[in-house]
Amino acid sequence: MALYSEVVMDHFTHPRNVGVIENADGVGEVGNAKCGDIMKIYLKIENDIIVDVKFETFGCGSAIASYSMATEMIKGKSINDAMALTNKAVAEALDGLPAHKLHCSVLAEEAIKSALKDYYDRNGIPYDKKLFPDCENCAHCHE
Repeated sequence: MALYSEVVMDHFTHPRNVGVIENADGVGEVGNAKCGDIMKIYLKIENDIIVDVKFETFGCGSAIASYSMATEMIKGKSINDAMALTNKAVAEALDGLPAHKLHCSVLAEEAIKSALKDYYDRNGIPYDKKLFPDCENCAHCHE
């Protein structure tokens, strides 16, 4: 059995939504000190819909595939749908990831939430802080 699914390999070799959005409405950046993966995501939001999303990464193939898939899963969706995206859903959409690479899907979820938090902060929109990762004090980000 192959270590990576065809879906993972496709998103790794042909990642979607790579790049930067100038004047993005929300920007999130997360990383994992243990493995060195870093993801930065940019959101363009109109009427509570994510009309465009781009990402930049320094990471392995699983990271690239996870971020590519996650951006595809939230593009055109509402902010609420993006907030509900889980790392489990990303991993399932990729037809699975090896256990030692699941943290890549976690980073994708955290980056999206970080960008949405930035969007809320920029626009003075109130939110429940418990819904967002606390990356400055998070054990996962500083393992």
